[in-house]
Amino acid sequence: MARPISLFTGQWADLPLEEVATLASGWGYDGLELACWGDHLDVSRWDDAEYVQGRLDLMARHGLKIVAISNHLTGQAVCDDPIDRRHQEILSPEVWGDGDPEGVRRRAAEAIKDTARMAARLGVRTVVGFTGSSIWKTVAMFPPVPADMVDAGYQDFADRWNPILDVFEEEGVRFALEVHPSEIAYDYWTAQRTLEAIGHRESLGLNWDPSHMVWQDLDPVSFLWDFADRIYHVHCKDTKKRLNGRNGRLSSHLAWADPRRGWDFISTGHGDVPWEDAFRMLNAIGYDGPLSVEWEDAGMDRLVGAAEAVGFVRRLAFDAPDAAFDAAFSSK
Repeated sequence: MARPISLFTGQWADLPLEEVATLASGWGYDGLELACWGDHLDVSRWDDAEYVQGRLDLMARHGLKIVAISNHLTGQAVCDDPIDRRHQEILSPEVWGDGDPEGVRRRAAEAIKDTARMAARLGVRTVVGFTGSSIWKTVAMFPPVPADMVDAGYQDFADRWNPILDVFEEEGVRFALEVHPSEIAYDYWTAQRTLEAIGHRESLGLNWDPSHMVWQDLDPVSFLWDFADRIYHVHCKDTKKRLNGRNGRLSSHLAWADPRRGWDFISTGHGDVPWEDAFRMLNAIGYDGPLSVEWEDAGMDRLVGAAEAVGFVRRLAFDAPDAAFDAAFSSK
């Protein structure tokens, strides 16, 4: 198979990277998408050749490749407004600093630039992550949201991310924004507007994660077709909807796996994502990058879910044929 099947380590950052690599290799994964938190990857050490080589050596010991690196937590703080205790919980002390919101945003932006530098040193082409959004707080559209306020949100994104993308281009690395509620791009039309806001710079594309589309009633397969040239990375994560007339789409501020929620993230293959259609569409658009399992399921042990998911993806994500089936009918 041309496309490596990897495990995103974000939900495993409570374990040492050595332990995660041992597990992933034993389950049959081809590589890891390294999270830039826990002890998995410290992007501030991008210019420490010994540290960088140590990460590469660790992976090689387990027969794994680094297929991408991901810095969702830090990226979230680049554009977010407000910056509050939620961010303090997920950011490093160095990025959080004294908690002054604009200072946090500036330090987060510098850390994302360092992420591009680290990716280049590791020989990795793609950084996956979030951008944050100064206008996500207006999504309910009440009090009424003036159009110029929304316009200003996309301008704020462009102003903050264009200098970051300059560094990505200098390093020969690209950023795959995960289309996700709470980001500047969270559905079909906002993804389109996000790309327009930065002039369709090739250094910014999309991480396709269908789990965030299913509960919004977006068609994740058509999304692949329409954004074919911007699908830079793929997360294999699933969602199960339980919209039964009482359980709402906004999920009522209830915890994951609460049966009163309208939907839940669920282990790959157990939800409502049309995986076979999606993998066939990935073939159709010529996507040859990683298929990265992002395990999230509050109702299943992760040692069960992650071990099972690699087999599920490998079974359904078959390669496209070298020739059309009816080519054999030709007598020439």
